[in-house]
Amino acid sequence: MKKLDRVDEVETIRARVTGRVQGVGFRAAAVRQAHLLGVTGWVRNDPNGSVEVLLQGGHDRVDRMLSWLHVGPPGARVAEVAHATEQTERRYDRFERI
Repeated sequence: MKKLDRVDEVETIRARVTGRVQGVGFRAAAVRQAHLLGVTGWVRNDPNGSVEVLLQGGHDRVDRMLSWLHVGPPGARVAEVAHATEQTERRYDRFERI
């Protein structure tokens, strides 16, 4: 990770996806989708059954990734995606499953 060059060009969003989102390939599909859209950050399972995602990139790319999170991969049944802007000085180089 490295410091952001210009904070106003990069948006960072933390999201929590609930529903049937574990055990259905959600994280692997999220990694593929993020790579296609050019979004960086990470995705991980939470013990409570939800999936947590940190997205970083240009507004349009992050917005498209958020839209994808509302649907997820074919086996998922997304109930809700709660998200909020996060302030950070870190910049992620890639999107990965953690």
